Amino acid sequence: MTIRVLIVDDQAMVRAGFAALLAAQSDIDVVGQAEDGKQGVELGRSTHPDVVLMDVRMPEMDGLEAARRLLDPPPGVIHRPKVLMLTTFDVDDYVYEALRAGASGFLLKDAPPDDLISAVRIVAAGEALLAPSVTRRLIADFVKQRPVQRKDPALKLNGLTPREAEVLELIARGMSNQEIAGHLVLAEQTVKTHIGRVLSKLDLRDRAQLVIFAYEAGVVVPARGDE
Repeated sequence: MTIRVLIVDDQAMVRAGFAALLAAQSDIDVVGQAEDGKQGVELGRSTHPDVVLMDVRMPEMDGLEAARRLLDPPPGVIHRPKVLMLTTFDVDDYVYEALRAGASGFLLKDAPPDDLISAVRIVAAGEALLAPSVTRRLIADFVKQRPVQRKDPALKLNGLTPREAEVLELIARGMSNQEIAGHLVLAEQTVKTHIGRVLSKLDLRDRAQLVIFAYEAGVVVPARGDE
């Protein structure tokens, strides 16, 4: 299946470079390019991409607001793409807020080309870019320093089975599906099934939101210097 990608970035050379790289892949189709968030939302509505590569800092409308509009569309708009935030900074509050809004992760603009291609495929498959230890640390620090008031998120955990709660904790600790399977001595497909059930029971969109929820609910407590 071909992955439909929309590129949103205010730098023409960045857009062109990403478009050329991705379009050269047999399983990826670049369906549009936008120079700001407003245009990105409009193209997202009309082209129905599977993945949107969204720059964080742009004029007219920044990537955070554009991501919010794409991921929480108005009534009558059904399509919701996966959003992968692009940034030149490894620490950026906009990125954290985008994850809360439902973005599937973030990638540094200077990442190797193979990482960009892999990121698009990973996000399109419903995974999230949370494997690198630096990402886990940044999210943990954000939740610890800027807690969001929820209505007893821990109460939702009561609906999880012990095995599902265990899988949630391991996800929050940054383990991949393969690592979780090895740790729990389960088939990887069984792990995917558990993750799907956890997402459904907690009414969350993807792995990124699972990690944030786990920290906010106290499933995992960030340790000082935790990476």
